Amino acid sequence: ACTGIENIDEAITLLEQNNWDLVAAINGVIPQENGILQSEYGGETLHGPAYGPTSHSTAASSTPSSSSAFRHVVPSRQIVERQPRMLDFRVEYRDRNVDVVLEDSSTVGDIKHILENELQIPASKMLLKGWKTGDVDDSTVLKSLHLPKNNSLYVLTPDLPPPSSSHSGALQESLNQNFMLIVTHREVQREYNLNFSGSSTIQEVKRNVYDLTSIPVRHQLWEGWPPSATDDSMTLAVSGLSFPCHRLTVGRRSSPVQTREQSEEQCTDVHMVSDSDGDDFEDATEFGVDDGEMFGVASSALRKSPMMPENAENEGDALLQFTAEFSSRYGDCHPVYFIGSLEAAFQEAFYGKARDRKLLAIYLHHDESVLTNVFCSQMLCAESIVSYLSQNFITWAWDMTKEANRARFLTMCTRHFGSVVAQTIRTQKTDQFPLFLIIMGKRSSNEVLNVIQGNTTVDELMMRLMAAMEIFSAQQQEDIKDEDEREARENVKREQDEAYRISLEADRAKREAQEREMAEQFRLEQIRKEQEEEREAIRLSLEQSLPPEPKEESTESVSKLRIRTPSGEFFERRFLASSKLQVVFDFVASKGYPWEEYKLLGTFPKRDVTQLDPNKSLLEVKLYPQETLFLEAKE
Repeated sequence: ACTGIENIDEAITLLEQNNWDLVAAINGVIPQENGILQSEYGGETLHGPAYGPTSHSTAASSTPSSSSAFRHVVPSRQIVERQPRMLDFRVEYRDRNVDVVLEDSSTVGDIKHILENELQIPASKMLLKGWKTGDVDDSTVLKSLHLPKNNSLYVLTPDLPPPSSSHSGALQESLNQNFMLIVTHREVQREYNLNFSGSSTIQEVKRNVYDLTSIPVRHQLWEGWPPSATDDSMTLAVSGLSFPCHRLTVGRRSSPVQTREQSEEQCTDVHMVSDSDGDDFEDATEFGVDDGEMFGVASSALRKSPMMPENAENEGDALLQFTAEFSSRYGDCHPVYFIGSLEAAFQEAFYGKARDRKLLAIYLHHDESVLTNVFCSQMLCAESIVSYLSQNFITWAWDMTKEANRARFLTMCTRHFGSVVAQTIRTQKTDQFPLFLIIMGKRSSNEVLNVIQGNTTVDELMMRLMAAMEIFSAQQQEDIKDEDEREARENVKREQDEAYRISLEADRAKREAQEREMAEQFRLEQIRKEQEEEREAIRLSLEQSLPPEPKEESTESVSKLRIRTPSGEFFERRFLASSKLQVVFDFVASKGYPWEEYKLLGTFPKRDVTQLDPNKSLLEVKLYPQETLFLEAKE
C-alpha cells in the first residue's frame, strides 16, 4: 500500500536486505530526496538512512501501536544521509526470466551470486551481457556504470551443454510410464510390489501404503525417497525415482500416545502425552485414522468393512482394499497378494523365462462362510504357509461375497480356464468357501492343478501345495530344457547368420576392389591409347612436314647422317647441308623418338646435339658431310 510493490519476491528480497525492518525497507524504495517516514512507535521519528544493516535499530527496540501504520511527515532541518538507489534488473537465460533488485552500491558479482541460486548455474560459468557501457567484471560497482532504474541483461553459458530439446517430451513420457515400487514394511519385514503411473503423487503412494500396512500417513517413517522428493503433491515422474523399479522402506513413527495399561500405571492421561492438540483428533479421519485406532483400539473391532468394493472398475484398486482389510482383520503376517488384474498375474507367473516361472494361487474369499475366519487366521496366515507361498507362488485374491463380484470372477474364470472350471466354482456352496485354486501355466492353456476347500488343516494344505509344486517342478524342468535347447539353436543360428553376413561383406568388399582395379586399369589403358594416338598423330604430321630427301647425285651439298637407336637399330637419311638442325630433330621424332624424351649424341667430339641451336644449319653445327649419331633416352 505504501510503495506500490506487488511482486512478492521483490518485497521479500527488500525485507531480507533490511533484516526484516519494515520501516527501513519502505524508506529504501519510496522516491524522496530528504523524505522521512515516521512510525507511531511512541512518537519516535525514524530519520534516514533507512536502508542498510544499521537502519532498523530504533524500530526494533520499539513496541508498535495497534492503531498506527505509516505516514509522511514534513522534512526537518536535520541532515539526512542519501538514500541508496535501487536498481531493477530483468535477466534472461534461455527460456527463463529472473528479476533482481539491488542497490547501486552492489557489484556485478552480487548479481551473479543471486542468479547462481536462482538458475543453479555456477557464477564462474556465467557471462553477464547487455551492459550499455564497456566491459565490466565481477568487482565493478553498479553505481560507477550510471545505470537507469530498469535494466535488461542476459546470461550466456558457453561452457555448459545446451538443454535437451526433448525435455517436455521426455517428461510426458515419464508421466505415462509405470513405476514399480518395492516397499518394505520394516516392522514385519515384508515386501509389497506396487505399480503406479508416473502421474501418481507421493501422497497417493502413502495412502495406498496405509491400506496395506495400517500405518496412518502422518505416522509413516520413510527411507529411500530421493532428495528431490520434498513435496507429497509431487508426481512420481518428477520426483527422481529410479525407473522402472525403486526400493523404499516404511515403518511406524514412535507414537507419543501410551497404551491404556501404561496410562493407568503412570496415572497419565492420554491427552497429556500426545503431541497433537484437539484439532489433530478432529482431523484424524482425514489421515485414515479413526478414534478407535487413536486410543489403541483396533478399527476392526469397531467396524467390519467389506473385503472388496462392489462393482469395482479397477481390479488393482479392489485388490489394494482387499489387502488392507485382510491385514486389519487377520494381522500383517499373510500372503503377499498380487496387486493388479488377473491377466497381469498370469503374465507375472507364466510368461517369463522358464527358470523364473511360478505357480499361480488364487484365493477366493467369502465373508458369509463359517470356515473363513478359521482358514484365514490359522492356515492362510501361518508362517510356514506364508513363506512357502511367497517363495513358489504368485498369490492373487478375490472376494466372492457380493453377487456382482462373484459374477465378474466367473466371467474371468470362463475366459481363462474354460466353462468346466467356472461351473465347478459356481456349484460350490457358501460353507465350502474359502477356496484355494492352484493354477499351472502350459504352452497352450492354463491348467487348474487343485481346488482346495476351506475345511482343511495346515498340514493338509501344505501337503497339497507341495504336491502341486512337484508337478510344476517336473514341468518346469522340461520347459527349462526346451528353452535351453531353443536358445542354443538360436545362438547357433545367430552365429551362422553372423558368419554368413561377414562372408557376404568380405565377398562384396573383394568384388568392389576388383571392380575398382579393373576400372583403374581400363582408365590407364584409355590414357595410354590416347597418348599413343596423339604421338602417332604428331609423328605422321612431322613425317609429312619433312622436306624430300635429296638424291645422291644432287648438285647441292648433301650431309649423310647415320643414327643408332637405343635398341641397336640404324636408320640413315640424306639432308641438304643448308637444312636446319630442327629438320633432323623432326626426322628423328617421326621415327618415334621425340627430342623431348631422347638425346641425340655425337661421337667425335662427344656432344649433345639436342643442346645446339635448332635454327643453325647442318654445315654450321659440323654435321657435314656425314656423321654417326646415337639416340639415348633422357633421365
